[in-house]
Amino acid sequence: MKLFPSIRTLLLALLSFVAVASEAAAADSRPNVLFVISDDQSWLHASAYGATGIETPGFDRVAAAGALFNNAIAASPGCSPCRAAILTGRHTWQIEEAGTHASSFPKKYPVFTDLMAADGYHVGYTGKGWGPGNYKISGWEQNPVGPNYSKRRTKDHPPKMSNLDYAANFQDFMEEKQDDQPFLFWFGAQEPHRPYDNGLGKRMGRDVNAVEVPSFLPDREEIRSDILDYYMEIEYYDSHLVRMLDLLKKRGELENTLVIVTSDNGMPFPRAKANCYEYGIHMPLAICWPAKMPGGRTVDDLIGFVDITATILDVAGVEYPENQFGLSGESFQDLLLSEKSGVLDPSRKAVYSARERHSSSRYNNLTYPQRAIRTSKYLLIHNFRPERWPAGAPQVLDKEGRPGPPHGGYHDIDAGPSLTFLVENRDDAEISRFFHLSVDKRPEFELFDIESDPGCIKNLVEDPNARQTLQQLASQLNDYLKKTGDPRVLDGGDIYESYIRYSHIRNFPPPQE
Repeated sequence: MKLFPSIRTLLLALLSFVAVASEAAAADSRPNVLFVISDDQSWLHASAYGATGIETPGFDRVAAAGALFNNAIAASPGCSPCRAAILTGRHTWQIEEAGTHASSFPKKYPVFTDLMAADGYHVGYTGKGWGPGNYKISGWEQNPVGPNYSKRRTKDHPPKMSNLDYAANFQDFMEEKQDDQPFLFWFGAQEPHRPYDNGLGKRMGRDVNAVEVPSFLPDREEIRSDILDYYMEIEYYDSHLVRMLDLLKKRGELENTLVIVTSDNGMPFPRAKANCYEYGIHMPLAICWPAKMPGGRTVDDLIGFVDITATILDVAGVEYPENQFGLSGESFQDLLLSEKSGVLDPSRKAVYSARERHSSSRYNNLTYPQRAIRTSKYLLIHNFRPERWPAGAPQVLDKEGRPGPPHGGYHDIDAGPSLTFLVENRDDAEISRFFHLSVDKRPEFELFDIESDPGCIKNLVEDPNARQTLQQLASQLNDYLKKTGDPRVLDGGDIYESYIRYSHIRNFPPPQE
């Protein structure tokens, strides 16, 4: 009988132990992920992009440490469907009810937050996760984003802004994490969503003349002041980002943290949010990963939001399960690790966005279906129901069914001073065209040269010189929607009209034939 194992057995055991230990060490060294998403911020409105009248040191710090992305396109110009697309890594037309606003979220679609939690990541969020909508009715026990860290509140916040102490909640989350455990934290700022404290920017001594007014809005004092208040909200949420970055640096965890800062849809102004125009779907995006990413770069490649999901899973080494769904995007980790700027992957030729229902804005809760294809130069939008009002019906019925004011509707535009100004001055010769740009019915197709016309004012559909581009992009969009199973091109998409809205529903007169 042998009392001692052979040398060969000892060596094999030692090698096995080393392999297991190495594997554990590798798992422990996986990067953290801090995902930061504001609520209603168009891409230009961060000082890293050269915007005047606004200072975003947190966003700028991330961009300087890594890369500033110039062509990030949201999955939808509305918060709830866009966030669902990020969570699932699938286009909004591929996730049923979750692809529209204030509906439910089918649990059969895996979300990256759950996948990372199951793979050992410490996961949580503060502020706004997925919503608005009813996730509980679909069987979720918590918000699809993960466990909520929102207990800490603050009185030191400007009027009309969230009283959540986002950064303090992040600190609570970090203190619960095991020392060797990687984390995923979703910071969902509630800013710069309306309502605003009207005139806050001016009362703080900020110069309304420093504000840049988009080409689709009139350059008037009332509009400038409204935009300045919007800037103040962005600056406030950015101050919490600064505190989070400082906390990570103090803990020695910033180097190995992938920090992603973006927004869900464009600014809450007429012809921006809830529209597939540039100011509705073109998002700010800054990413850093100090341990791996060279800093001080700009990236001009087209990035879709479903690509962000694929990239997070790729960087974290988390596999998407084999099922009938799958990810719709492609990882751009190679762009993160590159030392170059500019266009780094010429194969990224187009990205896509879409919307269905936004607010309760039409008779019988009807949607305004749009699909969009964005290239480096052009934006093509297909309005599938051009007979409907894009900003919502002009008139609302009261509880007794009586008509309200003739222009008291347009509820796909967030209520605020800018909308009020357009409505009240709609007969003014200088203001009239801005009002009609925002609310009038639109043709089935809209084509814009976004290099020369980022405000999407001049529709090129009737331009003979753009005919070939129109045909090419319309065909490319239609083919992609068919390939990816969009109900709008497969059977008309009436299924979207049946999805229950769990938020407030208004009454409208039936549409005229």
